[in-house]
Amino acid sequence: MENNNGSLVFTMPRIGEKAPEFKAVTTQGDINFPEQLAGSWVILFSHPADFTPVCTSEFITFAFLEEKFMKANCMLVGLSIDGIYSHIAWLRTIKEKIEYKGMKNVEVNFPLIEDITMEIATKYGMIQPGESSTKAVRAVFVIDPKGIIRTIIYYPLSLGRNFDELYRVVIALQTADNFSVATPADWQPGDDVIISPAGSCSAAKERMEGKDDLVCQDWFFCSKKLDKDKVLKSIIKD
Repeated sequence: MENNNGSLVFTMPRIGEKAPEFKAVTTQGDINFPEQLAGSWVILFSHPADFTPVCTSEFITFAFLEEKFMKANCMLVGLSIDGIYSHIAWLRTIKEKIEYKGMKNVEVNFPLIEDITMEIATKYGMIQPGESSTKAVRAVFVIDPKGIIRTIIYYPLSLGRNFDELYRVVIALQTADNFSVATPADWQPGDDVIISPAGSCSAAKERMEGKDDLVCQDWFFCSKKLDKDKVLKSIIKD
């Protein structure tokens, strides 16, 4: 939509909505997002700028873990408001010169989007004026195979991301979808999962009587075991 000055204003996308569409140039060629990646989970993430140390540590880590994410049917797509030639030069520098936590000679093979007009960053609410009017914050959008936004995480410019948590999010979302459950605090594959609260008095009574192989501490708080191998077999592709 437009504001009173005639300029475009975008509301921030929300969980459960379709991911905003765009076409862009990337380090791996042109991309039509998210249509081109339909059928896969996607992590779309932004970083403030090329040739910055925190971003460099993150790209090395993401590139090192890319195969692990791909086995969970999750593609990685990066974005910053730098130009394509800056992206290429930075990624070459990462491979040729930078070592982080024992990871070196790391090649970034996932696409890094050029967004010098800030159009995409604006669509996704990646520009936070309180942090910077010219740099995208560390935003993370987890998008499902149907192009629906399922998780949104924002980090300030100074804070690097936790990649164990990002992978956990991808696995937990797929577990919730595959088994119609919810995952409690700090859940990891193999931990008990949460069952939705009973929708009627009779169902609540049955649960408290120990039926349906559930463990209920009260009518609204019921869990059950879900085998780790069963979870991972439903997600991980060799």
